[in-house]
Amino acid sequence: MKSYNPTSKSRREMTNVSFKATLTASRPHKALTGGFQRAVGRNNKGRLTTRHKGGGRKRLYRDIDFVFDKKDIPAKIETIEYDPNRTAFIALALYQDGERRYVVIPQNVKVGDSFVVSEKAPLKTGNRLPLSKIPVGTFVYNVETKPLAGGVLARSAGNYAEVAAIEDNFATLKMPSTEIRKVLAKCWASIGAVSNEENWLINIGKAGRSRWYGIRPTVRGTVMNPVDHPHGGGEGKQGRGRRREVNVYGKPTGKGQKTRNPNKYSNSFIVSRRRVGKKKE
Repeated sequence: MKSYNPTSKSRREMTNVSFKATLTASRPHKALTGGFQRAVGRNNKGRLTTRHKGGGRKRLYRDIDFVFDKKDIPAKIETIEYDPNRTAFIALALYQDGERRYVVIPQNVKVGDSFVVSEKAPLKTGNRLPLSKIPVGTFVYNVETKPLAGGVLARSAGNYAEVAAIEDNFATLKMPSTEIRKVLAKCWASIGAVSNEENWLINIGKAGRSRWYGIRPTVRGTVMNPVDHPHGGGEGKQGRGRRREVNVYGKPTGKGQKTRNPNKYSNSFIVSRRRVGKKKE
């Protein structure tokens, strides 16, 4: 981790990942970049759907390959780069047929390493196989939930899912959230854990840096007026006046309360619900 000289109050505790030790390129591959409009918490009608989002530094989009439809063609890592749109590091992979693609890389991968997407690929970090071909106890990332639809699970910095069992047509995975769920064994996954595992140690340090990330300020409900929040109102400092903690819309939130929709389509695949609250271990 990189720390800073305490030249100001905000600099005193600020930390960041030491990019120089890992990254090998400062400019992205132009053919795989493009502009895009960030949602910033609003829907297609411009109405606010997610609070505390907005503004932020303008970003260039990197076209990441999550589908991995180039089978049985080895690829070599050319550069390791920073992506402002995700916490994990990405790499420019050069396939043997000459095509270049961006991929999310696992830990301990360096320039010159190679990987392959194949049902017969060896059990090596970075290689991608169907879950049915991966032994129990292996750490995987970038896992599909529908065959050949692209990886959606365990993609952020330092994350991984553990293959707990393979029975019938399903593989049982222990997710980073401690949830245990079933995924079709025909789905593909990459071996290893996602790079930039030190990301969780970053100390933002000051409010302005949060605004660069597109994070707007959060105000406690208890200091609002009753018209603005269910916890609002009253003279001075006092409790919320209700048993359960709720959000601005009156829905239960935080303090270990279950917020998952009981009719969610994927409930049938959940073997064990995640442990809620601050301490998950």
